[in-house]
Amino acid sequence: METKCSVDAKCAAEISAMLTPPSPLQLQEYFEEIISERKCHGIEVKQDGNLSKGVYATTELKEGELILKDKILVGLQHVPNKLDCLVCGYCFQFIESVEYQIGRKLYLQSLGVPSCNGCDEGECSSSSSNNKACLPEGVIEALMNGELVLPYSDKFPLPSTVPCPGGCQEAYYCSKSCAQTDWESSHSLLCTGERSESVSIKALSKFIQHATETNDIFLLAAKTIAFTILRYRKLKAANADRSELSLLLEAWKPISMGYKRRWWECISFPDDVDRSDDTAFRMQIQQLAFKSLQLLKAAIFDEECEPLFSLEIYGNIIGMFELNNLDLVVASPVEDYFLYIDDLPDPEKEKAEKIARQLLDALGDDYSICCQGTAFYPLQSCMNHSCCPNAHAFKRDEDRDGQAAIITLKPIRKGEEVTISYIDEDLPFEDRQALLADYGFKCRCNACLEQDPNKK
Repeated sequence: METKCSVDAKCAAEISAMLTPPSPLQLQEYFEEIISERKCHGIEVKQDGNLSKGVYATTELKEGELILKDKILVGLQHVPNKLDCLVCGYCFQFIESVEYQIGRKLYLQSLGVPSCNGCDEGECSSSSSNNKACLPEGVIEALMNGELVLPYSDKFPLPSTVPCPGGCQEAYYCSKSCAQTDWESSHSLLCTGERSESVSIKALSKFIQHATETNDIFLLAAKTIAFTILRYRKLKAANADRSELSLLLEAWKPISMGYKRRWWECISFPDDVDRSDDTAFRMQIQQLAFKSLQLLKAAIFDEECEPLFSLEIYGNIIGMFELNNLDLVVASPVEDYFLYIDDLPDPEKEKAEKIARQLLDALGDDYSICCQGTAFYPLQSCMNHSCCPNAHAFKRDEDRDGQAAIITLKPIRKGEEVTISYIDEDLPFEDRQALLADYGFKCRCNACLEQDPNKK
């Protein structure tokens, strides 16, 4: 039976307005402003008659050229990854010090907390912990409190930790600026600290627990709703004479630019589910989303922004992430540190290698875990797929935060579309088409046209 949400019927007109695609002029103006803010020269976003959009070169681009660095609109670090990496809750760069990062990892390891090196949620394992070497007593504490300074760690400075303005013990930042920006953009509604602006911290904790146990994409959706509510309140304070709907649509504008479908209609079909059970599976996903929405509504409901708490809007927000999200990856300075020690010339290496080797033996294979998460990037989300792309998302050595860096793979002519691959383009034709079907289209790029066994 299809899940019914009372808000969908009550706010049908407002929901329809929110889900109406932006006009070509609105889209052009929005992305021109984004491109200008990000100082991305040489590209533009264009929309065709079918309301789809793409990124195009406005000048000749060379191979290996940085096309853009795109700031995150909404993003999160995967919950299991928080055990391995301490990063800024807003920009996602590593914080505190190399010593603290190592000491914290070893401390959690000593408590039996498993590592999650790229594994799926629920599949973390600490099976190798028994094979890891023990350190002398006091080393872990000395690493964490700053008493033990590792040789050459000054080559890898990290910003000091700034606590959450709301007093929670779950979010930390690299600067007061990041802390304040995150607080004002979404975290003040989603904070479990004593200064939280949520309706109920207890209800919020239940929502977070449910998302952690099921799918942390719900946390991303909650951030989006909190982001929109706080934008609405700020706009209302400055424009008291405007209608609630016009203010809500203005607050919603950054989200309105993303391509959307209901989550339960576009979610990738699991390999372990019989495809004959398609309808039952998608209804189950819809019910899961409704359960999450009810928990979130109990925690942060705002009557003036009620359409945001409809299942239709919630499903479309999550579907937007399902179709447009990009992996958020930030390389670990701990790995960089050990590689630096390994590359030192022998006279210098000798004095540093002993302690480095002890720490590596204690950490085991999980020493180099990077920050892992998911994020929505406004410009990157406009880039269309090709199985023979001319650009890709690639982090350079200097890219140390969560911004998406898009680099050309080959020269791109003026007026040519900039494309990336949503999947592994080295897969066989049939496998690529099956994966891309979840995005709602059949790829007709040059590679697919050439490899299609049914081509005429």
